[in-house]
Amino acid sequence: MTGFDGSIDTHGPDKQALISRVKGILLSPKSEWSAIDVESTTVGRLYAGYIAILSAIPPIASFIGFSVFGISIPFIGTYRVPIGSALTSAITQYVLGLVGVYVLALIIDALAPTFAGEKNLIQALKVAAYSYTAGWIAGIFALIPGLRLLTILGLYSFYLLYLGLPTLMKSPKEKAAGYTAVVVICAILLFWAVAAVGSAFISRPPVPGLG
Repeated sequence: MTGFDGSIDTHGPDKQALISRVKGILLSPKSEWSAIDVESTTVGRLYAGYIAILSAIPPIASFIGFSVFGISIPFIGTYRVPIGSALTSAITQYVLGLVGVYVLALIIDALAPTFAGEKNLIQALKVAAYSYTAGWIAGIFALIPGLRLLTILGLYSFYLLYLGLPTLMKSPKEKAAGYTAVVVICAILLFWAVAAVGSAFISRPPVPGLG
């Protein structure tokens, strides 16, 4: 696949390349990881052309969903989060999410020798960014209350991670399961922390009978 090259630095993100990459990694991940493996890129290109764009989907969807459509709360009904509160939460989650991807890449890179892989931070950032595609795309379901359970489809990212780690980090396939398991645990803890910090800015409805 082409499109994620030096042109991103001077001409901005290539929309067609972005769409093609998303389709490729979700629908034909094995061949797409092979293409990603040999691509030359930089941290800046990955962020400007992919990470910064897709990672905005969940916080934007949550902002609109919580402030416009509201949250269904038992015994209280639908609670619409104040716009200021929802916006602060969305911005916080977005910024921390950008940092979180890089931290995950550092973890992937640091663990590579443990699983007979090769340390390479750019390759590790590719793995972190592209494997999380499913989670970012599934974040769109946070927009509509009745569809929010479908965000669970983001778990497909774990499978993408399982395929990408041995290909990009050169870890033997027999060690891929263990490598993936450790990275998944780190990823869950990392992004749970991001979600927890972001949700701390969401105002809560008053509890009836407690003033």
